[in-house]
Amino acid sequence: MGRPQSGPGSIARPGVRIAALAIDFAVCFVVYALFFYGSSWASLVIFIVLQLAFLIPFGGSIGHLVMGIRLVNLQNRWAGVWRPIVRTLLLALLIPALIWNADQRGLHDVFAGTVLVRVR
Repeated sequence: MGRPQSGPGSIARPGVRIAALAIDFAVCFVVYALFFYGSSWASLVIFIVLQLAFLIPFGGSIGHLVMGIRLVNLQNRWAGVWRPIVRTLLLALLIPALIWNADQRGLHDVFAGTVLVRVR
C-alpha cells in the first residue's frame, strides 16, 4: 500500500487493533451495565453509537485514540462520514473483521475503503 513498515503512517498491527477493540468493548460494557442491563440489543447499539460518535469527528474510537491509531481513507485523509458508517455496520456483523487480506486489513476496512494507521 506504499506505507512505511513501522512508525507513524504505518498500518496498525493486529495486537494494537485488538487492544483498541478490547478498550471499546470495556467502555460499552460499563455503559451497558450502568444504564441498560438486561436489554438484549442494547450492548450492540451502544457499540455502534460510540463507534460512530468518535470515528466520524475524531478519526478514531475511544480505543483507537488511547492506542495511538487513527482511521483514514486510502489517501491518508479524513475518512468522511459514510466510510465509518459502513465500517461500523460491517464490524458489528463480526465476520468481516475476522477475515484479513495481505495488507492486514479486515474486510470491513477493505469494503469501506479505510485503513487503521499508527500516529506515533
